Amino acid sequence: MTHAHLPPPPAPSGPIQVVVDLNRCQAYAQCCFFAPSVFKLHGEEALWYDPAPDASQREQVLRAAAACPVQAIFVEWRDGSEPQIRKPVPYE
Repeated sequence: MTHAHLPPPPAPSGPIQVVVDLNRCQAYAQCCFFAPSVFKLHGEEALWYDPAPDASQREQVLRAAAACPVQAIFVEWRDGSEPQIRKPVPYE
């Protein structure tokens, strides 16, 4: 019996917010490759990032979060009527 591969559910709509656990981050810089306008390494270990990137950066941010080897990047979706939802994006 084979199981069909189901696509992941679509990401919620609305503004996003990026949160990086800087204690967990090991400065592998994978996020910098996927979303260079949102994530930047300052020196060899300090990560600077835009916590509220433009909607046009959504896909790059989601890819960057998925590429993080230590899963230090979280994307939060904010909806005017709902509290913030924190969803870790799993490494693929």
